[in-house]
Amino acid sequence: MRKPVTLVLTILMIFLFNLPVWAGVPMDTVQANVNKVLDVLRDPKLKGEAAKEIKKKKLRAIYEQMFDDVELGKRTLGRNWNSLSVPQRQEFVILFRQVLEKAYIDKILAYTNEKIVYERETMISGTQAEIQTKVVTASKVIPITYKVILKSGSWKVYDVVVENVSLVLNYRTQFNDILSKNKPEELLEILRKKVKGQQ
Repeated sequence: MRKPVTLVLTILMIFLFNLPVWAGVPMDTVQANVNKVLDVLRDPKLKGEAAKEIKKKKLRAIYEQMFDDVELGKRTLGRNWNSLSVPQRQEFVILFRQVLEKAYIDKILAYTNEKIVYERETMISGTQAEIQTKVVTASKVIPITYKVILKSGSWKVYDVVVENVSLVLNYRTQFNDILSKNKPEELLEILRKKVKGQQ
């Protein structure tokens, strides 16, 4: 009588251990993407001003894998997201990504081998998690939290909190202020000018 039970358990164990890891652990996903960024920044072949555009191109590709642009845009606009038409939303998502690049790319490129520590992963729900990390420099420790969401089998970042300042909430305040006095088209025009360096 025990043989069939043992056989069933053995088959079950083989099946379980050979299952693909569904979406991966949120922290592992964030760490893998951050490591890709670090690989680009540390690449000895990409030193100097001449390699800057190549680095940017590589970092853009990683950003696309790491972030959920639509979720980021939707949460940044909050209730105002619904006041934009579908084409306006699509343009906003593209423009906002370009604005973020202009604001942060030089800071990222200025990385000089600071230590990154991955502290803990907190599951907020079955599809949302927060990854607490810190960047250790010679003079201070900078806490950074990545907020991630599970979509289509992948964990994607939708907010980054640096020293208790949320990227989403910071820009939401600015955009809410603009949209309280202007139509969505005015916000898009402001972002277009920012991207072109006119503001």
